[in-house]
Amino acid sequence: MTLPPSPVIDALQSASKKMADRHTPFIFDDWYVAAFSDEVSSQLLARTLLGRGIVMYRSAAGKVVALEDRCPHRSMPLSVGALQDDHIVCAYHGMRFNTQGDCVHVPSQSTCPKSMGVRTYVTFERGPLIWIWMGPPESADWSRLPEQAWLTTEQWATSHGYMHLKASYVRLHENLLDLTHLSFLHAKSFGTPDYASAAYKTEIKPGHFVVMRDVVPTTLPPVWAEPTGIKGQGQAARIVRSAFLSPAIHEVSVSFYDCTLPEKERPTFRIRTAHLPTPETATSTHYFVVHGRDFAQADSAMTQFMHEQLFVAFNEDVTGLAQQEAALARTPTNELYEFSVGADGPSVAMRRYLLSRALSTL
Repeated sequence: MTLPPSPVIDALQSASKKMADRHTPFIFDDWYVAAFSDEVSSQLLARTLLGRGIVMYRSAAGKVVALEDRCPHRSMPLSVGALQDDHIVCAYHGMRFNTQGDCVHVPSQSTCPKSMGVRTYVTFERGPLIWIWMGPPESADWSRLPEQAWLTTEQWATSHGYMHLKASYVRLHENLLDLTHLSFLHAKSFGTPDYASAAYKTEIKPGHFVVMRDVVPTTLPPVWAEPTGIKGQGQAARIVRSAFLSPAIHEVSVSFYDCTLPEKERPTFRIRTAHLPTPETATSTHYFVVHGRDFAQADSAMTQFMHEQLFVAFNEDVTGLAQQEAALARTPTNELYEFSVGADGPSVAMRRYLLSRALSTL
């Protein structure tokens, strides 16, 4: 087949301009995961978030401090300095900055220049996660921080992990909202042949994009069959809810039960996965993941098994999305176009929402 006619390509390119992509400005007025709690200690931790250099540490009182990672004197990264008595000492000229980002000591003179300091960021620690508000501190909107009570209750056993994704966070959100790829990209992990063609329902409204899919009956892959004991061919129900909650969080909730048993006699096994993308640059993403279950909470061997199996699948996404990003990068702009299909409806709406959020803050 030859290329689509020029009017079709023009229409596709025009539609793409209405959706967020790797060229879309970052959304700073929201909460993002900066690190796992166990990553931040009395040692300086450098991380690039939304294109900005951040240095983090934990004060003597246990508070997470996040500052701009650049000395305002001659731009030496503060993260290569030293932490002394809750003060960062710049490695270049020894200037000291306190937890509020103020310069409190200049070794070469007796006083500090007025207003000499670095940007500070509001942080919030809950459960295994450290959240950061990337906009101005005074505009921090606590209502935008998702509750996710399951991350901090003993009723759910959890594990967490991190991957460095060489692709835009927009592509990751799209990948998570359209799970028809499970039958193909994840054919060797937790995908099943019947998943892509299973019927689905959607909920679409500003900032809220959900896809619900009931795969019944189905045969569970080992990552779910082993923990639940539902191992027979066509024995299982797999009820999935995949929800975009914010630019920084996507939650997948799945319920499993033995559909061959009467409703009153069958236990239901529930799992949840918080996918937490934080943009690093336009084409790289910090991909934090927390996975939980509400059964066999004390079984550490099961936690390890599920964690290892799931991250096999998540790394398939990381590989696939990086391959997409490379293909996008080498395609001339005037030749780049992408078709959308019916299953893309929620992800297209989500990308339009991200673009509108980004442009509203410019």
